[in-house]
Amino acid sequence: MVDLKDLLTDLTDESEQLDDLVSPLPPAGWARATPAPGWTTGHQIAHLAWTDHMALLATTDAAAFFGAVSATADPARMVDAGAEEFLAPPADLLARWRAGRTALAAALAAVPPGEKLPWYGTRMSPASMATARIMETWAHGEDVADALAVTRPDTPRLRHVAHLGFRTLGHGFAAHGRAVPTAPVRVELAAPDGTTWTYGPTEAADRVTGPARDFCLLVTQRRHRADLALVATGPVADAWLDVAQAFAGPPGAGREPRAAGGTATASPDGTAAPGRTATAGSGVPA
Repeated sequence: MVDLKDLLTDLTDESEQLDDLVSPLPPAGWARATPAPGWTTGHQIAHLAWTDHMALLATTDAAAFFGAVSATADPARMVDAGAEEFLAPPADLLARWRAGRTALAAALAAVPPGEKLPWYGTRMSPASMATARIMETWAHGEDVADALAVTRPDTPRLRHVAHLGFRTLGHGFAAHGRAVPTAPVRVELAAPDGTTWTYGPTEAADRVTGPARDFCLLVTQRRHRADLALVATGPVADAWLDVAQAFAGPPGAGREPRAAGGTATASPDGTAAPGRTATAGSGVPA
């Protein structure tokens, strides 16, 4: 079990790492296109500010949260609309993002033990909410880093993303309309510090192995499996790598293989980007 205080510290550190990347940018940097068509660096940060705001409502005022969800004019464009609503000049956007994430951390820390928070189609513990915010902050940070041609160092915080990626195995299959497998899967990941992160029973015949970073890129749908050094053994493990998604909501469109000269065709949450055709509408915040 991970302590909520430690999770919130990691969420703060992950946010500050991304803040350090974007805060010095000139206006042109905020307008730079990211791998999600139609989304600039500004959209990426605006999306994080919006989802932090929705998470804060869920944590402090459930009625307001459900009211905001019900008031969504077009659920298929909810993610895009949220980013557009919160998009602002860089200084204003940075201030709003910083204030929102600080308020959310304080609110999560104050939730009584055992209380569950409402979210899109589910309820979450404060620890799960914090883990999801780390995952999404890291994933959107990857899109920004790609846009800026920057390689960010891997940190132990990746473990939270990997953990969530493993825990959502069944969701990935269900979101794609497939039967959730009953066979267990063993995951063994090479961590940034040289150790191995393991999930699932040691005796499982189905296995996924490879770098922790690659696994995190896969489950957040930031890379196609063809571009990653992940090895799947067994039919369930192999099928999982095609449907894995650590974020909530309908199936994401994913990203095209870079090795084949393709470009990204999905929004930051892996869902269809504005103006694109996909098999499902926009997903909900992770």
